[in-house]
Amino acid sequence: MRPQRSAGVGLALALLSAVTFGTSGTFARSLIEAGWSAEAAVAARVGIAALVLAGPAAWSLRGRWHLLRRHLGEIGLFGLLAVGAAQACFFNAVRYLPVGVALLLEYLGVVLVVGWMWLTHGQRPRRLTVAGSVAALLGLVLVLNLTGGARLNPVGVLWGLGAAIGLAAYFVLSARGDQGLPSAALASGGMAVGAAALLALGLAGVLPLHATFGAVNLGGHRVHWLVPIAGLSLVAAVVSYVAGIGAARILGARLSSFVGLTEVMFAVLIAWLVLGELPTAVQLLGGLLIVAGVALVRLDELRRDRITAVQPDPEPALA
Repeated sequence: MRPQRSAGVGLALALLSAVTFGTSGTFARSLIEAGWSAEAAVAARVGIAALVLAGPAAWSLRGRWHLLRRHLGEIGLFGLLAVGAAQACFFNAVRYLPVGVALLLEYLGVVLVVGWMWLTHGQRPRRLTVAGSVAALLGLVLVLNLTGGARLNPVGVLWGLGAAIGLAAYFVLSARGDQGLPSAALASGGMAVGAAALLALGLAGVLPLHATFGAVNLGGHRVHWLVPIAGLSLVAAVVSYVAGIGAARILGARLSSFVGLTEVMFAVLIAWLVLGELPTAVQLLGGLLIVAGVALVRLDELRRDRITAVQPDPEPALA
């Protein structure tokens, strides 16, 4: 059972991760409009972030290098699934689907987390979690301002579901903090693997990798191309991944994944503040539903903790 203070820290880290992840679209748009491919922007984002975190990762592992060797498989899975596959699948999905539909498919990963925790840990979702899931997903539909008139390309749907698996892997693998691997080491190693995978796919011709190196337009101002690159790598990668891993280790995979849904809401608000893209009343309503869904899941977690404290499970799950 987690102390309330720790839970508060976890929620703060999860919201920080969501806010900083939400800036990625605004930074990336300035690069894409200047001629960058989305994949090149992502590879630069996670590659630079991996280098920035290499020092803190080495410091956190001093005298404990055996942890790195022991968790090479976990780091590889995190990089390939949670970083490389999630983003590669998403960017392939938007080749065939509207961005909003692709995002909705990706965030089905939150439902996959609930199913994974049920199947592997016996954490059957109760009524409040189910209600929170429905409210949060409905809110996501409203925030993305989806329309139901277009037919969906099945190839794009498969790519979107691949992104959902990657997102679910991010929360599940991030939550495995009981084995001693520091967050900085998991983030740095995973992003290095993810960047290498994206570059390999680019060199193989599967993903387009091209960039320009002139001034770009960011929020109505002409800035050096390194400015959005710094924002993508330092804010939308270093801070967001480390905070997200820390949040998942405190809150667990399920609750942290629901809080992560607020990323879409924050992305809309940031686009409003920086790019002047005013959110609609429907999108604001969707944001409230996402918050309500997160609150319901959190309430269910608190009730579960109280029941466990009063009446411990006579048959604890195997590690």
